[in-house]
Amino acid sequence: MIILNVDQQSSEWFSAKAGLPSASNFKKIIQINGTPSKTRDIYMQQLAGEKITGLHEETYQNIAMLKGCTKEIEGRQLYGILHDIEVQQVGLCYPDEKKLYGCSPDGLIGEEGMLEIKCPLISTHVGYLLNNVLPSTYFQQVQGQLFVTGRKWVDFFSYYPGLKPFIIREKRNKKFIDSLKIELNLFCEELAEMVKKIGG
Repeated sequence: MIILNVDQQSSEWFSAKAGLPSASNFKKIIQINGTPSKTRDIYMQQLAGEKITGLHEETYQNIAMLKGCTKEIEGRQLYGILHDIEVQQVGLCYPDEKKLYGCSPDGLIGEEGMLEIKCPLISTHVGYLLNNVLPSTYFQQVQGQLFVTGRKWVDFFSYYPGLKPFIIREKRNKKFIDSLKIELNLFCEELAEMVKKIGG
């Protein structure tokens, strides 16, 4: 694993992410059952444009999402206190020197673990506590982080001030990761061809 030590959300971070398939968007490439996603082609076109322009396309952020960024700091501190550990913050992780794809975990823990923090609406957080399972919408992201980094587990941590935090540990799903590796490599090959075709 190669780590780019820049601040997340910084200009350097956005620049590094331009045109890069990232774990938070792996669900646009592959479904939970291992088959290609319907949004695959649109995502590839977006990344091709980013690779050529060098600009990471900004996505819409509502008030709740902006507040979530602030709460994430509190969540990371609480997790560290609860587990009496230091969470290492990183900018961007690549699996190797090719840097074909990457991920930006909310923290690395020791030599084997990672932390993924979510700060959702109060109703969503309560739902997480009641269901007590990893929300399916984050399955590809979490498994993608494990694939990119080679680590063994991720603690998914949902934080809302005043409520009990929700935490669940997810380990590597070999069957999905095997499918993800195939789909990602194919996606990156096609992306390179698309860039070559339209890059002029």
